[in-house]
Amino acid sequence: MELFLLSNGKLSGESELLGYAKARIQAMLQARKITSAVLIPYALIRSDYDARAKELSDALGIQVSSIHHAASPAEAIASAECILISGGNTWMLNQMLHENSLIVPIQRAVRERNVPYVGWSAGCNVATPSIRTTNDMPVRNSIVLPALNLFPVQINPHYIDAHLSGHMGETRDERIAEFCAVNPSESVIALREGSLLQVSGNDLSYFSAKEQGFKVFRHGQETQEYQDTQAIQPLVPFNCQ
Repeated sequence: MELFLLSNGKLSGESELLGYAKARIQAMLQARKITSAVLIPYALIRSDYDARAKELSDALGIQVSSIHHAASPAEAIASAECILISGGNTWMLNQMLHENSLIVPIQRAVRERNVPYVGWSAGCNVATPSIRTTNDMPVRNSIVLPALNLFPVQINPHYIDAHLSGHMGETRDERIAEFCAVNPSESVIALREGSLLQVSGNDLSYFSAKEQGFKVFRHGQETQEYQDTQAIQPLVPFNCQ
């Protein structure tokens, strides 16, 4: 299995999409001689699908086509060399994955054909068991919570623990703690901006362009920050590095 689960698509001040993860992604593409990818851009609400595909083509140096042009989205996934899932609104993305009957085709492509999966923000959210730990608003009336379940632990992308002056609502830590209180058997991995989890084969590693750690939230346990994935070994079936 080959997964790149990115907290976000760009760092502040960074012009190139996936720039902070580009070296890792391109190394994988070159090693596997991948020349094309299918983009699933359904999370984009106020951006152009084809413009996002071109942006990714320019950034990664491969031919990227948007799945909305395919007569059969499922067949496009069945023949894809690589799957890219853009950030945007997680609720919209997950709903359209279900509406276009893409959940099983993506699962089979990644698990059975070993097709690489690169998802950032919303694309990271839907790679987990459900979208219950997204930060996004449910903009669609028809709400579907189960997602792709390629990665077995809930993730909270764009994690921030800063306290904003004048903000009287719950902090991100408090919201995640609420999730864990309601779902005490589940854990949440909080990824800061510019960080990613990478599964390559059966190995799981962590990278942060800012050299920051990630947090793991568990009900009834002190939340801690980690710099490598060994802390989550009991939660995943991968070899943690």
